[in-house]
Amino acid sequence: MKNRPIASLSLDLDNEWSYLKVHGEPSWKSFPSYLDVVVPRVLEFMKDRSLELTFFIVGQDAAFERNHSALASISAAGHEIGNHSFSHEPWLHLYRDEEIENELSRTEELLLEVTGRKPIGFRGPGFSVSEAVLRILKKRGYLYDASTFPTFLGPLARAYYFMTARLTEEEKKERKLLFGAFSEGFRPLKPYLWNLQAEELLEIPVTTMPFLKIPVHASYLLYLACYSEALARLYWKTVLKLCRLSGAGLSLLLHPLDFLGADDTESLSFFPAMQASSSVKLRRMDFILSEMMTHFEVVPMKHHAQWLLEQKGLKKVDPIFRIHRSD
Repeated sequence: MKNRPIASLSLDLDNEWSYLKVHGEPSWKSFPSYLDVVVPRVLEFMKDRSLELTFFIVGQDAAFERNHSALASISAAGHEIGNHSFSHEPWLHLYRDEEIENELSRTEELLLEVTGRKPIGFRGPGFSVSEAVLRILKKRGYLYDASTFPTFLGPLARAYYFMTARLTEEEKKERKLLFGAFSEGFRPLKPYLWNLQAEELLEIPVTTMPFLKIPVHASYLLYLACYSEALARLYWKTVLKLCRLSGAGLSLLLHPLDFLGADDTESLSFFPAMQASSSVKLRRMDFILSEMMTHFEVVPMKHHAQWLLEQKGLKKVDPIFRIHRSD
């Protein structure tokens, strides 16, 4: 297809321990890891399709020497390295400025040491972001943020999460804005510039379905495919068509569990679509990315960001958030 629009592809490299931590499972404190399995699998999958993408990496994983080989192989294969915070706590929006600075700087130092790349893009864990985070990202020289998730379904996802997770009342309080408020659905789908007084920072939202703003990242498609593969394929084709027709663009989010199945790990069986085998999920992922490549030129987020900043007329948006910090 000629004149394909630009679309970006990213993967939040959440590790086994970070999923368990968010779910309230005490076993996270031993920091179990599946990086030695999932990273080679993803790299091979992308190499076979000549795709480069952005890996948003958690600093805590880069602090463990046992993960260094897997993480270094990502940058060696030509993929972009992004910052996904150090502690992977989805209540980052509640942090004080000095805590945010520490989360970013520790991760930057470790990623530079382990991968040879200093990140220029950031995604908050659980789509957690605040004006303070944006200001500090700009101060530290970041090119873009990718933390907003414009959907009205955040409260519904949070309610389901609270029903299935093992959380104390204090933990529920920390997570009270996990996945965002209903008002997140009013945020723009198209990339825009945060208006940070005298400065600006590019925002590339995680794409949701134009008009309806229903989540569309790969994990949702794989979950839907567990009930009806035909419906999941139709849903994805509809999303791609609407993204092109509306001019909203596309930035697709992947997760490690999109490439792992029930045959790889038992401890994460509580996550949607984890009952499927890895071979089934890889086949479905092949369809998702093949269709995307048919309609879009797929690039890492830094290339998408650079292309966007060369365009004229990006909307400017004031950073308004529902933040309840103790200070």
